[in-house]
Formats: sequence, C-alpha cells, structure tokens
Amino acid sequence: MTGSDYRNVLVPTDGSNLAVEALREALSLAELTDATIHVLYVVDDAKIAELASGTGIDDVSVDGDVDGLFERFEAIGEHALDDLREAATDRGLTLTTAIRRGLPEEEILAYVEETEIDLLVMGTHGRRGIERYILGSTTERVLRKSPVPVLTVRENASGE
Repeated sequence: MTGSDYRNVLVPTDGSNLAVEALREALSLAELTDATIHVLYVVDDAKIAELASGTGIDDVSVDGDVDGLFERFEAIGEHALDDLREAATDRGLTLTTAIRRGLPEEEILAYVEETEIDLLVMGTHGRRGIERYILGSTTERVLRKSPVPVLTVRENASGE
C-alpha cells in the first residue's frame, strides 16, 4: 500500500473507547502508508452554553462560569489526547494534536480543509443511549458533508 494518497489522516476524538478504536485503525494505515496522523478534540460550545444556562446562575457570573466550563472540557480533551498519544507512542508513531472550540462537525470539517486531510477515521458514535438520538450523530453529519473519504469504525460486536 505504499504510494497511497493518504498523507494526512484525521481522527476526531470525544474521549470515548470507540475513538481509541478509530485511532488504532488510523495507526495501522499510518504504518502502511507513512501518513501523518492528526487527532482533534472539539470542545462543543453549544454544550457549554447549555450547561451554563442550566445552572441558574445570574448573568453577572455566567462569563466566569463559562470560562471555567471551557477550561474543564479542554482539560478533559487534553487527557483524551494524552491517552491517544500514548497508544501511538507504543507503536513507535507520533501524532499531531489539536483542541478547538465550536460545533464538532463544523470544526472537524474546517480542520480537514485547513490541514489538507486526505482521510477521516471516526467511530460510528461516541455517546450512548437517548442523548445520541436527541443530538444526532456527529459522525453522520460529517460523513454527509466531508470532502474526503471517511472510514467509520464501529464498536466490536462483543462490546469490548
């Protein structure tokens, strides 16, 4: 598979186990093609706004609370990226990582354009239960709009 057109592969992560599975697939591709693996964590600003508005805080303190929420979610993202960096290091590979704020599907697609991504590798879903159905699937929305191929990875049948 040398000579592949896949030079830059993006794995968006939400910190779920399925994102780790997607990274494993991307790393296997990188070993075959010498592609650079990019990992992106997006702090969902709509979710932050929802959390901040649901706190019952008066308007004066909302800005400070929103900043605190962003910081907490960015820390979660950094932890998720650390886990993925470790998985790559175990295979002798390095990752290019980024954390952004915005709507996940918009930020993923913008990153694809800005960094000349050739392939997206994503888990079929990160959330579970009713939340996934209410919010819809980020993967599905990205899949519909992506200008590059998208390899989807689903959880194995045994649920491991």
